[in-house]
Amino acid sequence: MEDLAPRPGDLEPIETASRDEIAALQLSRLKWSLRHCYENAPFYRKRFDDAGVHPDDLKSLADLARFPFTTKADLRDNYPFGMCAVPREKLVRVHGSSGTTGKPIVVGYTAQDISTWADLVARSIRASGGRTGDIVHVAYGYGLFTGGLGAHYGAERLGCTVVPMSGGMTERQVTLIADFKPRVIMVTPSYMLSILDEFRRQRIDPRDSSLAVGIFGAEPWTNAMRAEIEGAFDMHAVDIYGMSEIMGPGVANECVETKDGMHIWEDHFYPEVINPETGEVLPEGEMGELVFTTLTKEGMPMVRYRTRDLTRLLPGTARSMRRMEKIAGRSDDMMILRGVNVFPTQIEEQILKCRALAPHFQIELTRSGPMDSMTVHVECTPDATAPDARKAVAAELSHHIKSVIGLSARIDVHDPDHIARSEGKALRVIDNRPKR
Repeated sequence: MEDLAPRPGDLEPIETASRDEIAALQLSRLKWSLRHCYENAPFYRKRFDDAGVHPDDLKSLADLARFPFTTKADLRDNYPFGMCAVPREKLVRVHGSSGTTGKPIVVGYTAQDISTWADLVARSIRASGGRTGDIVHVAYGYGLFTGGLGAHYGAERLGCTVVPMSGGMTERQVTLIADFKPRVIMVTPSYMLSILDEFRRQRIDPRDSSLAVGIFGAEPWTNAMRAEIEGAFDMHAVDIYGMSEIMGPGVANECVETKDGMHIWEDHFYPEVINPETGEVLPEGEMGELVFTTLTKEGMPMVRYRTRDLTRLLPGTARSMRRMEKIAGRSDDMMILRGVNVFPTQIEEQILKCRALAPHFQIELTRSGPMDSMTVHVECTPDATAPDARKAVAAELSHHIKSVIGLSARIDVHDPDHIARSEGKALRVIDNRPKR
């Protein structure tokens, strides 16, 4: 793979600033953000008053722990524009996430918010190894989902040529990659696997493609998945993090020279990790729920927003800003079976150990009487379709899950291409257990 370490002069000064300089900037911006919320958003004024805190109470970064959390339920309860801190006419764009229950989450952006977002996605692409003049193939979905337009504006801000492909039409994705020769692709990791399948279906060696950098986000993925993609394409695979409520993609990003967790762009977002049960702020290095406060957002600022993502904060390496470890899962995606906590990423890691299995899977949860059961639906590779080969790989995967996770699971090995392919975020868990 190409050496993509940054050249002298590539980095912005804030990326190599001292921790004291970063903290001083955060405190100044945090004071502004809390006051902006209190003075311009009735929701926050009432929430702060009810908690007995005022923006003037913030004397240090540690004082933020005195302020109340914001949750997804708050956004739903104030749908669509009840959490804005500017008049609705000042919003130049809205994005949203499709809620599986109740109302969707709607987020508004001012012109300055859009500009800041483009700057941070550009910074993220550069940290990933992208450069001015690159062709960037954007296969995130466009529309209310923040992925497509967030990547698009950031790539343009960096000075790249953008191919706004969006998701779907996988055969055409491969055709355009072959014809336009993009150096960078931005896509969900699960859909990248579908693109890989199409390369192989067309008998095109993915290692001969022009792709040098893949920037993958919108769902948790493992280092084992990174190795799978990098080996298949001879490319760098890096992680990008974001969510609509905070900004969109570009809140944090891995640096291609280290690939050791995502550096949070702390000049715009203040991170905390809390105990998800008690709300207590945890020390750096302890696993818990990620919480973000926006420092510069005008339209719909967020104060101590509970992301439900589980990770830990770590010191900076390639940049001065702190890192967040790869997302282990979401607290609301965690499966509890027979008293054991399980995340889909843990199952993915075990599947990728089995060379006779493709990396596509779904987990089905059922209940018979008082007992919960888990069936892992997987696909065999084309050279492992014989009954004996299927039986052997099913036993291999069952052993890995039992020995590493501590659960017995039924393994159903299906034909190649049996499991539905994702054009965006993959549906990993199907819960068919009766509601209590």
